[in-house]
Amino acid sequence: MREYRHPQITEVQLESVLYALSDPIRLSIVRQLAREGEATCAALENGRPKSSMSHHFRVLREAGIIKTRNDGTSRINELRDDELAEVFPGLLPAILAVRSKNNVAEWTS
Repeated sequence: MREYRHPQITEVQLESVLYALSDPIRLSIVRQLAREGEATCAALENGRPKSSMSHHFRVLREAGIIKTRNDGTSRINELRDDELAEVFPGLLPAILAVRSKNNVAEWTS
């Protein structure tokens, strides 16, 4: 199985992160990882075609949002939330706080 290239956190650009999170499918992947922690690609597919999901995982990985590692025949994905918080404090929690339905914020104090 091939190894994946992950950008160093210092290479991650805000524009790439925002672009990656602008897609509803990729945002749903990030939301699920934020809720559940690590997950296999299969657990994140939710019945979607593997070919399109591979594209979404690649975009998230290249943007620096997730890390993917091989575990036997499975690929395990994890959110790089701690690393992202170092370079973009509060960004991911703010994006995840916005509900996708009706685009209404769930702000808590």
